[in-house]
Amino acid sequence: MQKEEVKKLYEDYFYDTFKRFDFVAEKGDGSYITDESGKKYLDFMAGIAVNSAGHCNEKVVEAICEQAHKIMHASNYFYTEPQARAAELILKSIGFDKIQYQNSGAEANEAMIKLARKYGVEKYGPNRYKIVTALDSFHGRTLATLAATGQPGSAIQKGYEPFIPGFTYAKFNDLKSFEEACDEDTIAIMVEPVQGEGGVYPATEEFLKGLRKLCDDKGMLLLFDEVQTGWGRTGSLMAFMGYGVKPDCVSMAKAMGGGMPIGAMCTTKELIETFGPGAHGTTFGGNPVACAASYAQIKEIIDNKLPENAAKVGAYFMDKLKALPYVKEVRGRGLMIGVEFEKDIATDVKYNSADEGLLITAVRPSVIRLVPPLNITEADCDEAFGILDKVIKAL
Repeated sequence: MQKEEVKKLYEDYFYDTFKRFDFVAEKGDGSYITDESGKKYLDFMAGIAVNSAGHCNEKVVEAICEQAHKIMHASNYFYTEPQARAAELILKSIGFDKIQYQNSGAEANEAMIKLARKYGVEKYGPNRYKIVTALDSFHGRTLATLAATGQPGSAIQKGYEPFIPGFTYAKFNDLKSFEEACDEDTIAIMVEPVQGEGGVYPATEEFLKGLRKLCDDKGMLLLFDEVQTGWGRTGSLMAFMGYGVKPDCVSMAKAMGGGMPIGAMCTTKELIETFGPGAHGTTFGGNPVACAASYAQIKEIIDNKLPENAAKVGAYFMDKLKALPYVKEVRGRGLMIGVEFEKDIATDVKYNSADEGLLITAVRPSVIRLVPPLNITEADCDEAFGILDKVIKAL
């Protein structure tokens, strides 16, 4: 099918809430996407931090195909081997006790919110359900995760009021602000170790350790949204492991499936018992094919030491990016990098870079985000830098 035919079908049958790149993505291979004309693009989006072991990773593809020939779906009333194997690998790798599979990052965060609220109400009484999140956070687009997202007045939230009650916002990396936002009815604090959609702002170690102590002192839960930071992205297997701060509950998605839709919430044995029979469930969460892909993807990330590569190559790339024109600040952790410019040129840089063969995202008018596969090389970074330098100078 020709590009214009595909675009016509989109025009006839889709309603887009965002602008697409002007090509058809036909093939993914490693760090590259190839379009309908055969043009190759160096992909520093990686499906927005999803294809961390590369597009169409051979081990992941093999796992998907093998499982699809066995059984593609089974109700969660049955035992399936892929669910069990992935659960063991995930939990032993990150030091948690129990897992609840979901279909996406938003659903994983929704599960954390439900668990925290139920825990607070059952242990302390009907008013102990409030959760404090950070300004400029992003936790998803369901009604609960939208309420948790700290972007009041934004296009993300506008028009969906009234929100689910019980959420209060505080300043990211400001421990005092969080302390003041908590009251006797607060049961949990929920943050991203690195704010992605908010402009790529890493938490400080002091801040996260302060939140841990605050939660311990006040009998509250600490929830980490690692939908984007998880599985090697920030230079450690999970971001919390690099900070040395363990939450009571952590969400994940994106990279854990290598391209298949899967998410999860991991927590302690004691806390998960808050969910009694019938309190939470899902039809597709823990799908056998998605779990087979997840097991293969996580094995690839661990066996090939991709978190270590993310730390090494990420440090090299961040240092190099400082030489771009109009750069105000380069920030990030591992291969989750934001470049803030002195001017609002991020959208132009995004689309003009695609014309030159580089795929990136823009998360703020002046900020681009770079989240490439974790197995990229310094040579790949040099190629990306050359394209960005050319595009920005042309602007």
